[in-house]
Amino acid sequence: MYSQHTVSELLTYLTVSQLTEQIRLSLEGSFPAVCVEGEISNCRPASSGHLYFSMKDSGAKIDAVMFKNRLRTLNFEPKDGMLLRVRGSLSVYAPRGTYSIVCEEMEIAGAGEILALLEKRKQKLAAEGLFDAEKKLPLPRFPAVVGVISSPTGAAVRDILNILTRRAAGIKIIILPAPVQGNEAAPLIAARIRQANQWKLADVLIVGRGGGSLEDLLPFSEEDVVRAAAESKIPVVSAVGHEIDWALCDFAADLRAPTPSAAAELVSENFVAVLDTVQKTAEDIFTAIQTRMERAKLLLKPFDPQDMEYRIRSILQPRLVRLDDAKEELIAAMSENTEGFKNRIELAAAVLEAGSPTAAMERGFSVVTDSTGKVVRNAGKVKKGDKLVIKPLKGKISAVAESTAED
Repeated sequence: MYSQHTVSELLTYLTVSQLTEQIRLSLEGSFPAVCVEGEISNCRPASSGHLYFSMKDSGAKIDAVMFKNRLRTLNFEPKDGMLLRVRGSLSVYAPRGTYSIVCEEMEIAGAGEILALLEKRKQKLAAEGLFDAEKKLPLPRFPAVVGVISSPTGAAVRDILNILTRRAAGIKIIILPAPVQGNEAAPLIAARIRQANQWKLADVLIVGRGGGSLEDLLPFSEEDVVRAAAESKIPVVSAVGHEIDWALCDFAADLRAPTPSAAAELVSENFVAVLDTVQKTAEDIFTAIQTRMERAKLLLKPFDPQDMEYRIRSILQPRLVRLDDAKEELIAAMSENTEGFKNRIELAAAVLEAGSPTAAMERGFSVVTDSTGKVVRNAGKVKKGDKLVIKPLKGKISAVAESTAED
């Protein structure tokens, strides 16, 4: 039996940190890379962008983490209950004495086989021309009826109804119910597309569902659904899953929308554009009318009664002054001319008066006429015994010439 002293001498004690470091070196060195398949649980996205979760099976559980720089490469959203395959390495977290898997890659279990199957099917259908761009139909500018092929109780239908009701009030919406996952989904989705075409139920069809795992979206990649979408005479908008999700019907449809909500927005885009145009035009017209009214008010402002009177006076006053001046000048000119004419008349009258026979007769002269009444101007023309008439200023005198002499 060893004494306490002897045991202490024989044993070497390690600190917790030293032991954990040895475990870390041993564990990480022995498992530089691991591939693990299991069910994801306790999924906890952190504010830092990293994803913490656990992987478990029927007998054990191990913690795992995927950092945000690797998380961005995923084409699906990890959720509790998914069966996943991860590739990474083991790491020991010394402060807690725990170990976990640091994931570098992640895929849904069986996703590799599914993706390979879908790629093979995609190449086959593409070779048949089902995805050709020249076969795509344009969406109607203003569809009167929109057909929605999806689960009537799903969130996708509610989103589509809400958006169409808000953006295109009055548009008619027909729900063509069909399951969106499971074995019965694909035949019913294809049948609904063909029924809508047979009975011409809508102007455009939205075919889709909300997000889900790769297996959940498989019905929309079934060959029958893809062919129905490609053959449709009604334009088809494929709206399967979220933005990162895809299905083969996306390639056969006339238009792919990243989400069901986006599909509703695309279908009603022209309604919103026209409404915006009408509203903008109405605003422009209102602004133009207001501008013209303000301009008219400014133009009419000077034409109030008082201002008009002032303006008329300012226009008339100079003309009235000019009229008065012209009148005065005319009167003065007429007076001057009249005075001149008066002087000339008086002068002419004086001249006429001076040359008048009556004036001469007033001075004592008389007019002598012969018996015929002709004025005698030359005594030589009178013979002795001729009767003469002498006309003084007043009265007349009859005479007989006794003798005549010239000069």
